[in-house]
Amino acid sequence: MDRTRPWADFPLVAFDTETTGAYPVGSEIVEFGAVKWFQGQIVDQLQILIKPRFPMGDFVIKIHGITNEMVESCPPMESVINKISDFMKDSIVMAHHAPFDMGFICYSYEKHGLQLPHTPVFCTSLISRKLIKGTINHKLQTLVQYLKIDGGTAHRASDDAKACLEVGLHCLKQLPEDASIQTVLDLQEKKIEWPYYSLKFPKSLAHQAIVEALELKKKLNILYNKGSHANKMRPIFPLGIVRNPDGDYLSAICLLDSTKKRFYLQHLSEAEPIQSES
Repeated sequence: MDRTRPWADFPLVAFDTETTGAYPVGSEIVEFGAVKWFQGQIVDQLQILIKPRFPMGDFVIKIHGITNEMVESCPPMESVINKISDFMKDSIVMAHHAPFDMGFICYSYEKHGLQLPHTPVFCTSLISRKLIKGTINHKLQTLVQYLKIDGGTAHRASDDAKACLEVGLHCLKQLPEDASIQTVLDLQEKKIEWPYYSLKFPKSLAHQAIVEALELKKKLNILYNKGSHANKMRPIFPLGIVRNPDGDYLSAICLLDSTKKRFYLQHLSEAEPIQSES
């Protein structure tokens, strides 16, 4: 896609995910919603409920209102990932706090053998900070109220995707009519590209053990060369992997003191499952 061409020459796909937790590895997409806009109108929509591998807890259910009963008979991700990929293909994609959703999409693509997209990504959270002034913050629901948009049901993927589209169009229409894709990307001031959010592992045997433990929700022993317990095996319960400009890290509960900690992957040399677990 030629990024010097006007953004309006291409379809826009605004999308949103609802998930079982905060981290792409260890949590899963439970709902995907997207709306496609081209030449001044919505031309297609997609909404899918997805059955996760593990039941959801009460905390996350209270956020999006999607219950385990609602997804019990729904297809798993491997049955719908190609439909999601086809819907977003050859379009500029747009999401609010795009890195969160991109992390989940990237992991789902890679886990099921799909190539990552190469299309540009507009983050309406970042763009709105440049072009919408006077709001107390730039959360999606704040912008929905400020712009008097019909936001539907908050934290449901299809309605949030439509709200994201409306916020994005409000911002884009403030730019010159021939504003290029690159002009919009430059507004974001942060490089948001699909390969950066790749979660393709293993990069090492330790990383492979971490991913397997996350997917199976199992405890690990790790060898970490920083901190008060440096270079000694410590038991942890892994929560998720986070892509970070300062270094990717594993968020986990350290079972030595039951506290949540970050373990930067470049300082983590060994990881092995705790064998006593059945």
